[in-house]
Amino acid sequence: MAAQSIRVRPILAVVIPACVLSLLTLGLTRNAVRAAPGADPLSFLYTAAKHYEPLAWIRGADRFSSGATIFVRDVQGQHPLVPGFAASADSSVSFDGQRVLFAGKLKAEDPWQIWEIALAGGEPRRITSGDEDCIRPFYLPEDRVVYARKTAGRFVVDTVSLAGGKPLPLTYGPANFLPTDILRDGRILFEAAYPLGSDTVPELYTVYSDGSGVESYRCDHGTARHSGRQVSSGDVVFAAGNDLARFTSARAQEVHISAPAGEYAGDIVETPAGDWLLPWRAEAKAPFQLMLWTPGSTALRPGITEQNADAVQPVLVAERAVPNRHPSGLHDWANANLLCLNAYTSKYQFAASSIHSVRLYTRDGAGNPRLLGTAPVERDGSFFVQVPTEQPLQVELLDAAGKTLKREAGFFWMRRGEQRACVGCHAGPETSPENAVPMILLKSTTPADMTGATAQNVSGGH
Repeated sequence: MAAQSIRVRPILAVVIPACVLSLLTLGLTRNAVRAAPGADPLSFLYTAAKHYEPLAWIRGADRFSSGATIFVRDVQGQHPLVPGFAASADSSVSFDGQRVLFAGKLKAEDPWQIWEIALAGGEPRRITSGDEDCIRPFYLPEDRVVYARKTAGRFVVDTVSLAGGKPLPLTYGPANFLPTDILRDGRILFEAAYPLGSDTVPELYTVYSDGSGVESYRCDHGTARHSGRQVSSGDVVFAAGNDLARFTSARAQEVHISAPAGEYAGDIVETPAGDWLLPWRAEAKAPFQLMLWTPGSTALRPGITEQNADAVQPVLVAERAVPNRHPSGLHDWANANLLCLNAYTSKYQFAASSIHSVRLYTRDGAGNPRLLGTAPVERDGSFFVQVPTEQPLQVELLDAAGKTLKREAGFFWMRRGEQRACVGCHAGPETSPENAVPMILLKSTTPADMTGATAQNVSGGH
């Protein structure tokens, strides 16, 4: 993105525990990060805390267990953004660059809640309420906000109007979920463990703003992936273990980014000059600091350094394009329909004509698998089923003898009234379907009932 195409404001907001501040703006100088000629100085928000644990959410814990405070730094100096708050973090800037969402605590014993404040000043306005922690907010189109809410010891993703009202849950699996960005196409990028439903290795997923269409961003699972952000090229850049990697549209797998050695926390910011402002530390016992890096170069440049504190979560304060609005296609139906075009289209290898039927499971109140039903799979690998909604679902493929060929390791969900077609079973979002009518629809356009009303035992389709 060209520097002259961005309007910026002379504000630099800092989240930092009071009593710990020792700010050295070593790199954010006129020589390090330049605005366009005649433009105002560049503006950023970032989070600093005595201790930041980026993956604490995966076990339902607090990433800022020692608290944090937002400071604003501008040409006049620096001051607290919300001086009356005991803690504040997770800043997110509105599309017009005028307002900030953040998670805050008025008193130290309060739960985290979502607030909004104008960058020009004024009183903060509370968006959420209740006794549950609400964190990691992002603006959505049409004056909505998405965030994570802690309930029954785990984080789920909700969306709500900025004007208030009843929240809409977007995630329904037995896991912890945390939003990490809003993509330009309107999808919500979030992180959860893989397999979905576990508390093991973090992975990146997407879901639409009505909770439909959940899927992993890529299917080459492996290295821990978290704190992803979309950059101007459209790529998603994220922390992969201690390193950096990206997803690019031309590749089905992550692409390693050759960056200087150290540990990266993701949540990068791309400046108008093309540099990246990113959290980095030399080793695990050192605090995270914000560093400037020109992609492809061999060295990092100091950006913002805190003494005995972590500096993370940089955010550019600037106007930006509003992501695409997602027009919901959900119907007013109690259940949902799932069409698989070809179960043989998969990262796993199945012998021709080996898949005979499909089983569907959910989880009971104790977390144990519960069979919902069995349906036929046709010779071309297609099946069409009606499933219950807003609960964990798991697919199992069977051979003619009823033996398991492959059972899904994690879970997915479908929203009420959702109709979804899958190219295959764990085929990857980059896979295109064959240009053919699936055999299951040539037999019948009525889906097999897998809602759990009866635990069917249907023979295969061939």
